Amino acid sequence: MERRNFFTRLGLGTFTIFTAMPLLSNSMENTDSNTDASVLKKGEIQHMVLFDLSHEKGSAMAEKFLKDGQTILSALPVVQNFQVLNQVSLKNDFTYGFSMVFAGQPDYTTYNNHPDHLAFVENRWKKEVTRFLEIDFTSH
Repeated sequence: MERRNFFTRLGLGTFTIFTAMPLLSNSMENTDSNTDASVLKKGEIQHMVLFDLSHEKGSAMAEKFLKDGQTILSALPVVQNFQVLNQVSLKNDFTYGFSMVFAGQPDYTTYNNHPDHLAFVENRWKKEVTRFLEIDFTSH
């Protein structure tokens, strides 16, 4: 009973303690056999761009840029797993990120040359992004 009261005083019920245990054990699974769709497969390219906007963080204009970017770029048929990201690391001072996956180099080239991507870059990116870092990865 004393132990149970200790957890209750901490705000941790028995339910919380025991439901967290499977999460801990699952986090140690071998990732080589992971069949999760979010794992980059051989030949796929993860394209990421970290950036800052001329708009104040959280402003209506910043939110519109992020939403429009997601709507326009995720609609391109070669784009997979498009994500809009917010930076949280103290080691990196970029504010936002876009991330997407391509099945391979031909899809990445198609994306770079697609009229909707080129229009977004010309009409929005060049006017509203103050700085950026583009990175592209394949699995090791």
